[in-house]
Amino acid sequence: MKNTMKLFVLVAFLFAAFAASAQTTKPIKLGHIETAKLMSLMPEMQQAQKTLEAKEAEIRKELENMHAQYQKLIQEYQANEKTYSELTRTAKQQEIQGLAERIQSFQEIAQQQMVKTQEELLKPIMEKASNAIKEVGKENGFTYIFDLSNGSILYFADNSEDVLPLVKKKLGIQ
Repeated sequence: MKNTMKLFVLVAFLFAAFAASAQTTKPIKLGHIETAKLMSLMPEMQQAQKTLEAKEAEIRKELENMHAQYQKLIQEYQANEKTYSELTRTAKQQEIQGLAERIQSFQEIAQQQMVKTQEELLKPIMEKASNAIKEVGKENGFTYIFDLSNGSILYFADNSEDVLPLVKKKLGIQ
């Protein structure tokens, strides 16, 4: 009885193993894309670049005005330093120092705002590109799609397909 049970379990196991090996396995389909290249082709990216450039120009103009004001204060101080009373000299020095600190603070805040604006502008573009890549992957049966933009892929096989044309078509980019 024990031997019959062992034989039955062995036969069932062999049958299950045979059935599992008889099933066809789906071949692995590899793809690759340069998301940086894709994003540079998207019209939204070009608009984001224009917005960033305009904001940067605005900041640069304000910073130039502040520097001009700073230079003017320094020149005025140097020209009239000997005629100033001690109290006026100290007040002028504090005014110059205060403007220098405001310039530095402005630069730090402007840099933070530029980073924040860039993130806000790029996030929806990156999401759109990512969604399109995922859809192309599903529609075309890719197992993996690697991003070559970040440089972490050291090798990809000849059977890896560049999906950039498919994603561009999906996004309506010529």
